[in-house]
Amino acid sequence: MTKANHTVEKIGGTSMSRVSELRDTLFIGNREEADLYNRMFVVSAFGGITDLLLEHKKTGQPGVYALFANDDTDHEWLDALTKVAKAMGDAHRDVLDHPADIAAADEFVRERMEGARSCLFDLRRLCSYGHFQLNRHMAVIRELLSGLGEAHSAYATVLMLKRAGVNARFVDLSGWRDEGEYSLNERIEQGLSEVDVTSEMPILTGYAQCSEGLMKEYDRGYSEVTFSRIAAQTEAREAIIHKEFHLSSADPKLVGADKVRKLGHTSYDVADQLSNMGMEAIHPKAAKTLRQAGVPLRVTNAFEPEDPGTLIEDCATDEAAVEMVCGLDVVAFEVFEQDMVGVKGYDAAILETLKRHKVRIVSKTSNANTITHYVEASLKVVKRVERDLQEQYPSATITMRSLSIASAIGGNLRGLKVLTRGLLALDEAGIEPIAAHQTPRNVDVQFLVERESLDEAIKALHDKLVSGDVEEIGVKAA
Repeated sequence: MTKANHTVEKIGGTSMSRVSELRDTLFIGNREEADLYNRMFVVSAFGGITDLLLEHKKTGQPGVYALFANDDTDHEWLDALTKVAKAMGDAHRDVLDHPADIAAADEFVRERMEGARSCLFDLRRLCSYGHFQLNRHMAVIRELLSGLGEAHSAYATVLMLKRAGVNARFVDLSGWRDEGEYSLNERIEQGLSEVDVTSEMPILTGYAQCSEGLMKEYDRGYSEVTFSRIAAQTEAREAIIHKEFHLSSADPKLVGADKVRKLGHTSYDVADQLSNMGMEAIHPKAAKTLRQAGVPLRVTNAFEPEDPGTLIEDCATDEAAVEMVCGLDVVAFEVFEQDMVGVKGYDAAILETLKRHKVRIVSKTSNANTITHYVEASLKVVKRVERDLQEQYPSATITMRSLSIASAIGGNLRGLKVLTRGLLALDEAGIEPIAAHQTPRNVDVQFLVERESLDEAIKALHDKLVSGDVEEIGVKAA
């Protein structure tokens, strides 16, 4: 690949469903000839396709993968695969208008679907013999199915761009029918080996098949990991994530579009705090890759291409400011043991049990005889943790409570009295906080509230800490 002063840019699934709009703005816009290039695009599947292939991200409704894993005799997964093929066809018909392009995309979907169908049938037959266990192959099946969505959207996008006169190139990192085994770095190097970004626009799949197994570690956060590795490995000038909204001081639908501020410029430290609160500007592992490679990240609104968006860099924040207020539903998992004081091992045992059940810890507090973890998990999963710990510590009292965290975040909160002002804001709104946490690093302050009070808490905190008097509270304008 010819080295160039290029950017690596990612488009998410929701935005991909409107990719025909992006053709005339983001991809082309006012650019001509050479100005079109020096840009690589990493794309997710069209909106909803990965949900159909795996399972619905929010509701858990089973897709092809989940149905295949639990299939006995009725082959529901076959019907689900047919449903995916139809959804893919509908998606590329919304993007393509030339009959030849639609026919090519239809054939692409047919070939991939038939290949996947044959693979799943053969695996099911193979595992009918006692020497082969299906559960040992499910991780590979999950990866294979995931790659179908990104390959389809990337292929359709290339057809669309070529029809518009752009020299676009389809770069399939999904490993389809590839007999070799590659690391992620090797897969990227192989895929880009013949690409000249000065005269071509590579459209790469967000999923990359590799020996590390992206889904095993990152599950559905794999596309941002692929994106960040491409940017780091090719020494990109900048990595850009195009979303359907600006990175703002709060959810505009909640606090009002006239009150939110676009961040404009922030640090990877703030991005990490947002990730912890479920407000991912970027997957934390992807952010680490970019930060260590010295590649700045920009988050933009895909449908406002003239706006520079928010630049995220590895930098210290000198000016004190509350940059964002956001919230997350959690379960407070509290272990009280009267004899805990002065005894080592309780915390380690709790952490090991939470890790074994794959429960994500958002925050924690402790005192002499009580350890409380605020976790992002269903009560069903947390009850399993309770059962295991109760067996280990039969005299302990373990309680669980559904709560929410409202968090005020900023790269530098020193001198702003965020804890004091936040508590005052909640009191004025008639909200009684259950707890409040602030660390000496002064990058976030967390307020624990009842679930039904979260939205009002966010609005109250945002009004007091962000929308209030700029000079008084030190909030920098976006």
